[in-house]
Amino acid sequence: MTVKRVKNQLVQLVVGVSISMSAVMASAAIQPPEMDNTAYVLMDYNTGEILAQKNANESLPPASLTKMMTSYIIEQRLASGDLKEDDQVLMSPNAWCRGSSSQSCMYVPVNKTASVIDMLRGIIIQSGNDASKAMAEHIAGSEASFAILMNEQAEKIGMENSNFVNATGMPYEGHLASALDLSKLARAIIKNSGDYYGIYSEKEFTYNGITQGNRNALLITDPTVDGLKTGHTDAAGYCLVASSNRDGMRLISVIMGTKSQQARADQSRELLNWGFGHFTTVTKAPAGQFVSKVPVWFGEADEVELATADNLQILTSKTQKNKITTVVDIPESIEAPIKKGQEIGKMMAVIDGKAVASVPIIATSDIEESGFMSRTWQRLARWVQNLF
Repeated sequence: MTVKRVKNQLVQLVVGVSISMSAVMASAAIQPPEMDNTAYVLMDYNTGEILAQKNANESLPPASLTKMMTSYIIEQRLASGDLKEDDQVLMSPNAWCRGSSSQSCMYVPVNKTASVIDMLRGIIIQSGNDASKAMAEHIAGSEASFAILMNEQAEKIGMENSNFVNATGMPYEGHLASALDLSKLARAIIKNSGDYYGIYSEKEFTYNGITQGNRNALLITDPTVDGLKTGHTDAAGYCLVASSNRDGMRLISVIMGTKSQQARADQSRELLNWGFGHFTTVTKAPAGQFVSKVPVWFGEADEVELATADNLQILTSKTQKNKITTVVDIPESIEAPIKKGQEIGKMMAVIDGKAVASVPIIATSDIEESGFMSRTWQRLARWVQNLF
């Protein structure tokens, strides 16, 4: 590790701090996969970087991928305490599923109730339209009012090319989402839904004596896959959002508009394998790693120890992983008072002279200001030192 304290030596590095994966891919001559679908996205979960895409921002019918937003809102209400797992939810005549072969159902009897946690499983695992509508009515009073909440949440997540009209994904004019937006939603679910994310990997759910399997075929064929959701309508084609965690690296794939269940599974598998085959996550420094000691002026201690605030992790192509170096930008000295956790500088990961990631460097202890006489002598010593 190289410690840099002269600012003008760092200018070229800092300019490159927002280097994109497209630049990494271009330098490594990595070609994204070609697949027969309407749109796809492959996202690195940790950084949010897009590794490959096709028509990523095109607004398309999302079918039951919509239910990821429905389940996400429920999960956040559970996390905040606004909902309880054992709260009872009415299956109204409007939400009730009459057993039509054109839609998937949880099969809660009309005018009966089911718990919130059962409804959540019915939405995620069984893709129940009835459960989705019942929960929408329970939370917002009506499905139309719930759609307003969905769009508000979409804005918070940064979904810029999506608009929700219902809680199920049944075809409706103006009900659209992009592949990129759905990857952002999947990332939010994984990050913010806590233990409820585990439901997305459950392979079956039994309710009212009826056992239904999760339609995400990758849960059966790939033990590294733990979510998220399938969807299908004639307008949307066969769709799948999946997430796989291998050796500490998690990828999210979104496939939209394939021609069959097999195609969406095969293409999701191909996209994930392509990503794991070409890219890796490298940890150059763990959180709390000692960096250096820096002299302290006007303090009760003469120096302070510095350490990294977070893991310095870099997403990079496998061909470049051995090219990563680190540079530390810290001052030659610092004045008291200093607070523990105060940011003092940065550690940067560098590839080919450009910073591709950085973490703060922080003080590991408090340093109080010294007394008046001590500060006076130190100022005199500093003045003399600056003369030479």
